[in-house]
Amino acid sequence: MDLLQKLLGLIRFSHTLFALPFALLGGAMALKLNWHENPEYYPRIIEWFGILLCMVFARSAAMGFNRWADRKLDAQNPRTTNRHLPSGLLTERSVLFFVAFCSIGFVGSTLLFLPNRIPFFFSLPVLLFLFCYSYTKRWTVAAHFWLGGALMLAPLASWIVIRPVLFPIPLPPILLALAVLFWTAGFDLIYATQDTEFDHKTGLFSVPGKYGNKTAFRLSAICHVVSVLCLAAIPCVYELFGLIFELGVVAAALILAVEHWIAVPQSDKPIDLVRVNVAFFQMNIFVSIGLLVVGLFDLW
Repeated sequence: MDLLQKLLGLIRFSHTLFALPFALLGGAMALKLNWHENPEYYPRIIEWFGILLCMVFARSAAMGFNRWADRKLDAQNPRTTNRHLPSGLLTERSVLFFVAFCSIGFVGSTLLFLPNRIPFFFSLPVLLFLFCYSYTKRWTVAAHFWLGGALMLAPLASWIVIRPVLFPIPLPPILLALAVLFWTAGFDLIYATQDTEFDHKTGLFSVPGKYGNKTAFRLSAICHVVSVLCLAAIPCVYELFGLIFELGVVAAALILAVEHWIAVPQSDKPIDLVRVNVAFFQMNIFVSIGLLVVGLFDLW
């Protein structure tokens, strides 16, 4: 039990709430369209259970691999030396075993969607994409957007589970996925300002480390504006959404504005790690869960 608690702490299991609501919202959009086209359609409960399992296993595998890949960097960074691998709370072997277990669990969970074979065929490429993120900051400042791309797969994958047609994917789930991409990149840029000095010293390719905090905060704000615009465009192309969802988007925009107000330091004051973490976790949980709630309420 102690090992399980350490592993859940390693992967910040509570952060699963970032992407899971958007996965459920993408699936709910597809379900509503199915009902709209065929009132006799009945959803399969096993598909929703499979979406939940896939989200948990995929994120756990990716986060565990990220912690393993960054173990030496974490040992050098004063902010992260107390993480499980650098501090010796977990061994490399136990983390790799956990990653392998979750990876097998993810691939196996896609079998719950049969006879829809698309999720199974794409399960390994998706895992590879998720694992590659851990090395992107070693060679490109686009690492923040790679992370956004990883989370944007959640609503797209859920849509394909409920509506098993790969091409063409209609505009509504694409807009939702783009909103997730820029939303994630935006808050990751804020989070990365905690390690500006370390990234610059070690040559890591984060935007704060390469171009400074001001550039990172400005780019983050631009990303969040683009994200809100993508969300606002969904009701324009998806008639099953209406005023309630639009009001939810307005609320999300206000929450993101508060996030920037909390995280961005006044004048030339140093980064406040407490404020950054509040902005990173609490504000973004409000955004993801809030949009899921208003989205479901508007759909039904």
